[in-house]
Amino acid sequence: MPDSQVAVVIEDDPDIRSLITDVLDQAGFRVYPAGTGIDGLELIRQHQPIVTTLDISLPGMDGFETAKRIRSISATYIVMLTARADEIDTLQGLQAGADDYLTKPFRPRELRARIEAMLRRPRTLGPGEVAPPESVADTSPSPDEPGWLEHKGLRLHPDMRVATADDAPLDLTRSEFDVLEELLSAGRRVIGKDALALMLRGDSHAGGFVSEHDARAIEVHVANLRRKLGESAAQPRWIETVRGVGYRLTL
Repeated sequence: MPDSQVAVVIEDDPDIRSLITDVLDQAGFRVYPAGTGIDGLELIRQHQPIVTTLDISLPGMDGFETAKRIRSISATYIVMLTARADEIDTLQGLQAGADDYLTKPFRPRELRARIEAMLRRPRTLGPGEVAPPESVADTSPSPDEPGWLEHKGLRLHPDMRVATADDAPLDLTRSEFDVLEELLSAGRRVIGKDALALMLRGDSHAGGFVSEHDARAIEVHVANLRRKLGESAAQPRWIETVRGVGYRLTL
C-alpha cells in the first residue's frame, strides 16, 4: 500500500526540484527526488508514495509516457507540472492518468493546497496493490449492502470506492470516480463544470476561480468516463450533457 508520508518528485530542473522537495518536506512528507522518468519510476516502485509530482518536459521519456507507466504500477496521486498553459498539455496529462496539474511558474502555497485537497479524497487500490487482511472483505461490498448509488445498471459505492457497470468492475481514476459519484448523487439535477472542478479541488463550499483549463479538464474526465462505460455523448445511456451548463443522469 502507498505510504501516506512519502512523496516522489520527478523534475529535471534542479532548482525547481529543490523547491518542490522543500514544499513537500515542510508539509511532513519524506521526499525522494529524481531527475528523469526512469529514475522516478524506480523510486515509486521502491517507496510506494502517496503523491508524485511530475514534470512534462523530462529528458528521454517525457512526462506523459512516465505518467502512463506510473499508472500501470501505482495508484499514487499524480500532480503534473507544465511550463506552458497550452490546453493540449493539460488534456494529454489527464488522459495519461494525472489527477491534477499546475502551470509553471506556480506558487508553492498553491501546490501544497492542491495536494492537501487530493489527500482529503479517499483513495482506491492501484494496480498490483493488495489490501490488508482485515480490509479484504470490505473491498467487495455485497450488492445488497446499503450505500450503493445506482442508475440503470451503473453502480457505485462511495465508502468502498467500487464502481460497476452491468456487474462488470470499472477501472477509474480518482477524479473519474469522484465525478461519477457526484453525478449519481445528484440524480437528474444538473451539475455544472465549475462545480465539478471545485469539487475535485476541495473548494466546493469555499468557492473559487475556475479557469477555462479547469472546465476543459472536467470535459476530459467525463469523456474518459464515457469511454470506459462504452457509451457515446450523442446517444448516452447514463451521462447526459446539458449544453453550455454541465451534466446530469439520463432519464
